[in-house]
Amino acid sequence: MTVDARPDRAGRLRKLQNSLVPQSIDALVVSAPHNITYLTGFVGTAGLLLAAPQQLALIVDGRYALAAREALGTEAVLDATVEHVERRYDLTLGEVITRMGLRRVAFDSAHVTVSNLYAWQRATPGVEWIPREGLVEEQRLIKDAGEVEVFRRGGRAIGRVAADLRHIVGHRRTEQEIAAGIDAAMIAAGFSGPAFPTIVASGPNSAHPHARPSSRRLAPGDLVVLDFGGVLDGYCVDLTRMAAVGPVAPQANALFANVRDANAAAVAAVQPGIDSSAIDAAARTVLEARGLGEAFLHATGHGLGLDVHEAPRIARADPDTTTRIQAGMVFTIEPGAYVQGIGGVRLEDDVLVTTAGCEVLTDVPRDLLVV
Repeated sequence: MTVDARPDRAGRLRKLQNSLVPQSIDALVVSAPHNITYLTGFVGTAGLLLAAPQQLALIVDGRYALAAREALGTEAVLDATVEHVERRYDLTLGEVITRMGLRRVAFDSAHVTVSNLYAWQRATPGVEWIPREGLVEEQRLIKDAGEVEVFRRGGRAIGRVAADLRHIVGHRRTEQEIAAGIDAAMIAAGFSGPAFPTIVASGPNSAHPHARPSSRRLAPGDLVVLDFGGVLDGYCVDLTRMAAVGPVAPQANALFANVRDANAAAVAAVQPGIDSSAIDAAARTVLEARGLGEAFLHATGHGLGLDVHEAPRIARADPDTTTRIQAGMVFTIEPGAYVQGIGGVRLEDDVLVTTAGCEVLTDVPRDLLVV
């Protein structure tokens, strides 16, 4: 059966517009670029979307006027207008709000700076500005059929990159050379570019969870963390695999085995209806039982989408960040352990939550790659 990969942007916009009515909000200013893309298809580094229950306005400057009209020139969003910024965004936003007769306007306080808010307030005397967070991100949590198909293709593509690692990682190469090789392999696999700066961390550098590639050459006995991700059709996938240069010390082998077990336990725990913290606990319990609790220095995972880090956060229980897991969510599972003098290990996979559990999107070998 063919999956319709066309985004239902009209449905996304209607859902957002309908959510404003019970909150007595006249409109929402959407300012985060990826939220605007999710709702309208417009891609740009600047722009504002003013969404009212019955009206939509995409505010852009001259660089993006044509692109905005093209994005909205589909049957799904023909009712949206493009407003051209002549001088400043705040002034044009104020003019549109005044023309629409809006009085209670919400903004996403997670994405709006204080200076921008002050400018908007000056341009709209008499308007009440209401902080809201996550109105669009809540919709982005659950992926639709088209998004799922992109993630499946992304999982297969990143798997092809992983298969090339044995030809890219070599004990005479520097971390920077290996990172460049991985980036080239991602382009060859069909990604438009890296989702984040590729991490290659060898030997003592592997004990730093987010080390950046250096001029260090791989040496015998090194553990090597290989963390990379690509952007496919705007969506981010993320994978971490481990390599070793020749035989490694028994403690390093044990560290790898323990993290692999933690990864498997967390994947097995994924199912709809549980709290995100339960998945973190599944991985953390394995490592704590083996004396590595304090070596696990980060959360177990993070959501994936148009951003490489988005909701849900798979971490310890926290009333502000713990999320109820639902079918259609996509996130990473990436436990790790980092021990000075031995090195670090992280194994990361991307999973799609299903009604029965989860589908591992990055189903590629997790074995220690010995070069």
